[in-house]
Amino acid sequence: MTTLADFNADVIACTKCPRLRDYCLDVAQKKKKQFITDTYWGLPVPSFGDPQARILVMGLAPAAHGSNRTGRPFTGDGTDGMGTSDFLARALWRVGLANQPTARQRADGLVLTDVWYSAIVRCAPPANKPTREETENCGQYLPRELALLPNLKVIVTLGKLSFDQMLRTYGAMGIAVPRPRPKFTHGGIVQLDGAIPLLATYHASRQNTQTGRLTEAMLDDVFEKALAFANG
Repeated sequence: MTTLADFNADVIACTKCPRLRDYCLDVAQKKKKQFITDTYWGLPVPSFGDPQARILVMGLAPAAHGSNRTGRPFTGDGTDGMGTSDFLARALWRVGLANQPTARQRADGLVLTDVWYSAIVRCAPPANKPTREETENCGQYLPRELALLPNLKVIVTLGKLSFDQMLRTYGAMGIAVPRPRPKFTHGGIVQLDGAIPLLATYHASRQNTQTGRLTEAMLDDVFEKALAFANG
């Protein structure tokens, strides 16, 4: 029987997107000055979290010097506390879904409770922009991953690209998606027959968090809604 460990092993071994694989390996070899002594992961990044999770957090793609370096989703994209990884970890910690407010290294002791981290693209893309073909290649993994998480009650989509890809995934799974498709709105909820509800939020990128487009209170509210679905 296929397990989440088997699934993650297949993700790590994936070579479907040569451009992404070349880029990740190049970054891993050249490194960033502040991480020059680190051994970069440089492979597709597997999912992480609680196998019994009721909440799935779906991101876009690994950061070149974040998850592509550490090998764990939403981990290590900044050491100043302002990167996506720490911003997200703090929010989960505040609502009792994580044991600590930081996510810096793969072996830092972070434990997620009732939460599973994933992404629509598993390799860091140049300029943080995967092509449609690359997104679709990774999208083939999503139905299998959903099937291996039987307790899911809600999917929190970080950003519009993640939200749109989940709608495409539902369509490919034979779930009726209305046309025009539901629009991305922060805090918006989409419930389709036969599908896990989607709860949208602005991505916790520096571009959003440092400009005030996404505040800690706004993200807390999203996860409080997610908990309400999980407990519903």
